[in-house]
Amino acid sequence: MNELVVILLISWLAGLMALAGGMIARFEGSAETELKSELTHGIVAFGGGILIAAVAFTLAPKGIEYLSTGGLVAAFVSGGSFFCFLDYIISKQVGSRANLMAMLMDFVPESVALGALFVESKSTGFLLAMFIALQNLPEGFNSYRESIEGESASKSILAVLFIASFFGPIAALAGYLFLSDRPVITAAITSFASGGILYLIFQDIAPQSKMNRRWLPALGAVLGFTLGMVGKQLLG
Repeated sequence: MNELVVILLISWLAGLMALAGGMIARFEGSAETELKSELTHGIVAFGGGILIAAVAFTLAPKGIEYLSTGGLVAAFVSGGSFFCFLDYIISKQVGSRANLMAMLMDFVPESVALGALFVESKSTGFLLAMFIALQNLPEGFNSYRESIEGESASKSILAVLFIASFFGPIAALAGYLFLSDRPVITAAITSFASGGILYLIFQDIAPQSKMNRRWLPALGAVLGFTLGMVGKQLLG
């Protein structure tokens, strides 16, 4: 199979995992018990742990390696500031969309990196695609539940997740065609995303994972970060 077709296919399948997570949340019909509440809070924490791992092991290291100190600070702070402003605007209009925004901030630059990396190492590209897919599943689940709590129509949220899945192939194509030999530009994109994700984690996602007088849900963050470390080990 043509290399470019493979890149487009695996990046799209990784994006579809967010839709799969949203559909699980949509059709999961068990009663709203205390145990279920603990579980859903744990999944939010799990997604937050994965996002922190993505920043620590996939996105931020590229900026540290390729950008000057001034460039790194500018890209990282700009990402955080931009998403602070965007979060404020969205919360005024339709409520929080932190999980969805964080998923896209994670998915798009990682897909860019996937396309650029595939030129150098197909095995690393496949592993990164698998890692992105594993990240997207709980993030899609959390995005759906967050949106439903904000009283958005369920079908429209699933449609958004489906449309978002195509961002992966577009980003991977851009990385493959234009950025495989431009590591500084890729590093600036991933650093900008890192700042935005970090803001969203501490502003919206981590507070959503907390339950009063319940301690197990926070372990989801530990498990999510553990998955990120395993992904880093496999990716090398």
